[in-house]
Amino acid sequence: MSKTARTLLKVLVDQRRWRYRDFEREFRCAAARVLDEGVRNLTVSEAQFRRWTAGKVETLPSPEACAVLEHMFGVPAAALFDLPPSVAPEPAFNLEDEIAMTARDAQNEAAEAAAASISDTTLDQLRDDVATLARSYTATAPFDVFNRARELREEAEAARGRTQVPAQAQDLLIVAGQACALLATAAFDLGSLDGAKRLCRSAALYGETARFDPLRAFAGGTLAYLAYFSNQPAEAARLARRAQTFTGVGDVARCRLAAIEARAFGYLGDPVSTQRALDVSQADGQGLTDDLHDTVAGEFGFSAERLAMSNASTCLLLGDGDQAETSAVRALELAARRPPAQRSVRVIGGAAADLAAARLLRGDLDGAADALERVWAVPRDQRATGLLARTARVRRALTTERFRGAVIAGELGERIEDFTRMSAQHQLGTGGPIAALEG
Repeated sequence: MSKTARTLLKVLVDQRRWRYRDFEREFRCAAARVLDEGVRNLTVSEAQFRRWTAGKVETLPSPEACAVLEHMFGVPAAALFDLPPSVAPEPAFNLEDEIAMTARDAQNEAAEAAAASISDTTLDQLRDDVATLARSYTATAPFDVFNRARELREEAEAARGRTQVPAQAQDLLIVAGQACALLATAAFDLGSLDGAKRLCRSAALYGETARFDPLRAFAGGTLAYLAYFSNQPAEAARLARRAQTFTGVGDVARCRLAAIEARAFGYLGDPVSTQRALDVSQADGQGLTDDLHDTVAGEFGFSAERLAMSNASTCLLLGDGDQAETSAVRALELAARRPPAQRSVRVIGGAAADLAAARLLRGDLDGAADALERVWAVPRDQRATGLLARTARVRRALTTERFRGAVIAGELGERIEDFTRMSAQHQLGTGGPIAALEG
């Protein structure tokens, strides 16, 4: 018995070693057994519990509360709020009661811990959903990618708000960051450069918070690409070089970043730096991989045909039509080797447009028309910003004095205009002026 207890209730609570939450739990259980259905949800606040045990109650609680207390302790309510007897025998130690109370405590606290986490199955499904979206990106309309990626980011954030397990929180940050990176890419493909930049910076912040450098490197490369398309090639080169400083990234990531850097230097008209970056992008790797560019892959990867297409564009910036044609043809050949379901129509269309531009550099109008046949086959909802930039360059080449008056040149130019006008981004009103020479 507590020597300072001012009520019998305090004595009995101390004998049972109850804390407030233990008392409140027992009170609710007793209320459910004793009271009528309409008042079974009767509870006791912690402040009320303190007043009851401290002897600060001038009148007895409600009849319902008194009935519950009497059921709990087997003592009239008036006695519970009165001074304790001067001498009261200690209750006999009951091992079974001690075990039962300990078991209840453990069960309740384990339940609280479980409620502070999410199912591993939920986390695995979110990972798989983001990976599936990344891998199906080239076969999915950018508008549909954007909507699905937004849903996945929101799901990951909602799950992150339900867990207090650090490892789960970190994994969910990575999932949300990957979804955000796909949002940025889709926004770019839909022609919204400003939105894409904001989303890409958010993806980089997710990567920084999760300490996941592959995501930071991918976002850094995308920011460089966006700077290039915003007519800021020097900034693009700087961002690409900075992204290459991240550790823990594999050969695919470094190949992608070098190709983006080469494109920026090509736009700057720096052949030495361009060639150096091109060489790096095509060099044999060290066998290094990472969990984003290689394991998830898809839109986060950088296939051989995509590299060849990118390098064809870079060579065009330097005016090297022969090398651009060689790279564009290689991109088309590599794409053709894939099963039909795995071929990227955007890569095929982009490489074909570059091939047409390369042939126009040497005056081969018929060859350009033949190359553009692959461009016309790209569905409207797959005519993304990079492809439209490439066809815009072809359109400009067709208006030069060299082809002025040529019937084929006029027909191709009109067809390119129709091709652009019927693209999804122009139909949705998201397409804006393209600052850079190509994509």
